[in-house]
Amino acid sequence: MSRRRIGFWYRLAAVIAKPPLIVLFKRDWRGMEHIPADGGFITAVNHNSYLDPLSYAHFQYNTGRVPRFLAKAALFKPAFVGTMLRGTGQIPVFRESTDAANAFRAAVAAIESGECVAFYPEGTLTRDPDMWPMVSKTGVARVALLTKAPVIPVAQWGANEAMPPYAKEKKFRFFPRKTLRVLAGPPVDLEAFYGQEPTAETLRAVTEAIMRSVTELLAELRGEPAPDGLFDPRKAREGK
Repeated sequence: MSRRRIGFWYRLAAVIAKPPLIVLFKRDWRGMEHIPADGGFITAVNHNSYLDPLSYAHFQYNTGRVPRFLAKAALFKPAFVGTMLRGTGQIPVFRESTDAANAFRAAVAAIESGECVAFYPEGTLTRDPDMWPMVSKTGVARVALLTKAPVIPVAQWGANEAMPPYAKEKKFRFFPRKTLRVLAGPPVDLEAFYGQEPTAETLRAVTEAIMRSVTELLAELRGEPAPDGLFDPRKAREGK
């Protein structure tokens, strides 16, 4: 399989974004050896800050395998941002679609052509009070079963310390200088699920397996044990 060339727009984005990231943050990057050198693959990443896509993109850009993110379609509307997103090959997600397979058809096509597609399976910033991953959507599972591509779990921590997700005051907290920590792990073993019908139960089981791996990596980054189970915001709203 081929691999996507970095290209003009990604290099331009790197020229804009990398210098402030290098100046403002320290880095603790581990697990780059788990990023495949060739062929299509998926990364599944936890989400705890509006800044963390830059942190993770910087990490993976330096491996030579640039990620294509699934991004809300609304982000493509502003002229400059939209041009950059389209130029770097990011994939718009139309959330009003009721057909999950069609909603991710561009992701499947990208992976089958040898590219990397990055998922934030939680779909939004974690609602877990202690910033652990929460119960996630099943889109990543659906694409994983359709493509049978390697799913690389990735945990990140540190961007949330500079830009907390739900702080009342929307201020950057750059000083003292924070460390952006990113840890990629080996592919999640999903062999047992291949060939199964993509029922709701199967998709949920695949998603849980992926998020379990991400959570274990985050526990390693944070140096503390993860909680039992994933936070479920729906149950929290219902008081369960």
